[in-house]
Amino acid sequence: MQDQPNNRNVALIVIVAALGYFVDIYDLVLFSVVRVESLTDIGVGADQLKADGMFIINCQMFGLLLGGLLWGIMGDKLGRVKVLFGSILLYSLANIANGFATTVNSYALIRFIAGIGLAGELGAGITLVTETMDKEKRGYGTMIVAGVGLLGAAAATTVHEAYTWKTSYFVGGGMGILLLLLRLGTFESGMFKQIAGQEKVAKGNMLMLFNNKDRFLKYLYCILIGIPLWFVVGVLVTLCREFGQELKATETLDAGKGIMFTYFGIAIGDVVTGLLAQVLKSRRKTVFIFHVLSAISVVVYLSSYGLTGSSFIWLCLFMGFSVGYWATFVTIAAEQFGTNIRATVTTTAPNFVRGALIPINFLFAFLAQKYSNITAAYIVMAILTCIAIFALSRLKESFNKDLNYIEH
Repeated sequence: MQDQPNNRNVALIVIVAALGYFVDIYDLVLFSVVRVESLTDIGVGADQLKADGMFIINCQMFGLLLGGLLWGIMGDKLGRVKVLFGSILLYSLANIANGFATTVNSYALIRFIAGIGLAGELGAGITLVTETMDKEKRGYGTMIVAGVGLLGAAAATTVHEAYTWKTSYFVGGGMGILLLLLRLGTFESGMFKQIAGQEKVAKGNMLMLFNNKDRFLKYLYCILIGIPLWFVVGVLVTLCREFGQELKATETLDAGKGIMFTYFGIAIGDVVTGLLAQVLKSRRKTVFIFHVLSAISVVVYLSSYGLTGSSFIWLCLFMGFSVGYWATFVTIAAEQFGTNIRATVTTTAPNFVRGALIPINFLFAFLAQKYSNITAAYIVMAILTCIAIFALSRLKESFNKDLNYIEH
């Protein structure tokens, strides 16, 4: 039988995972917040802001892809807690280094390294929470992790409004170092400890996700249900200046504030989706409802001609809320697979979703050249939503599923 942790230890795990995700999101979105100021400060001209910005964000996303593989496999082989320590140490040091970047190439390299570090936080945290809490209540745990964590985006904007872009990076790195001290009291998942000494059990074997057709498709579907979210954040809000020009906005739209309120919305949405899933006893139905809502919110945004700064903020809040199924999506991924590859799946799936922003960016840029930013955004969002809903329909309901099993 696995060890049954007491309520105090469970609460500590949830708090530590939530604060870790808070710092993770702070660092993850900080470049989008400081993009214009930081690139201008290192000598990038106005005509290159978009191109160089896309290059740097793509480097960060590629780091997330690579890091997702690295930390996921390590999480199943060495343990969830070790990944929590290693990942936050790497991205904290990278963010401190980011304050000293002086060229686009050095900036991109550091964001790539930071991306590797950022990749391990959410998956390891959600895996630890889902394996530690009762199956009837684990949805509440992951809801708290995401709800608190996503407020890190608001912190990034708030810090940047008070300090320079360099100091903003230093603050992110400093918070990560401080969090390491809090993590000294965390303990390992009982489910992981059960299989840790069993040499015959394949742990963290990425090939297991590809050598079985049904398992591979299930993994692919877990990834595809989350892809609309990062298009909303990474393109529609990050490039709000460009969209604002086509929408004939009455003022220059502020990406920093847009991201802050988008993440406010996501945090609220994560709480609502978590509660709704508990009420409906279905994560699939809940995510489907929010997929439809996100499509509606994007249509409203892209048709808002004569947009004002205040109405843009409300739209960001609405779009953020509608894609606030992030924690539920990651929980679904965690619940679909056995203990011996659960961390691999839960860490790689959200990072493949984030990394999917790279081909999405290329598709959007290609369509924007042929048409306009607005038309391209309509097409891309329609494609992503259809793919996500189809993928969701192919997954089995995992609410209240017993997770104490292994994959063979």
